[in-house]
Amino acid sequence: MPKVRHYADTVAILAGLMWLVLFWSVSISAHLGSIEPSLAALLMLGSLILISFVHRPIRVLLGRYHVRKRRTEMWMHILALPLSLAFLLAIVIDHLLTPMNGEQKMLLFNTLATAGWLVFVFTLLIKLLCHQVQRKRRAKR
Repeated sequence: MPKVRHYADTVAILAGLMWLVLFWSVSISAHLGSIEPSLAALLMLGSLILISFVHRPIRVLLGRYHVRKRRTEMWMHILALPLSLAFLLAIVIDHLLTPMNGEQKMLLFNTLATAGWLVFVFTLLIKLLCHQVQRKRRAKR
């Protein structure tokens, strides 16, 4: 069971990082006024998705419950929560401080998504440490 858990954690961390690269490439593209960073990120993302669907061992491993569960947790950290918080913070900033354009709102979302991903990674590391401590305690008995 621990091997499956470690694999699921690794897949979720890498998937989150992959999506963050795409999110940040959109901000960079908007800042530069060029679509090349977004196209490069989309090409990388598409290649990884294609490989994961075509390569049978990866497809089987990605279909397991633990991997799906970890990826759902990752999505909650990098998409659902940051979208809600960015929406609410943008409204508050618009009304209280200064109007924000689309590039600034995207930067706000990217910052919150990155923070959410880091929280997800630290949570997984803390869970890993807790499981290691429990395993050592059981081994001593």
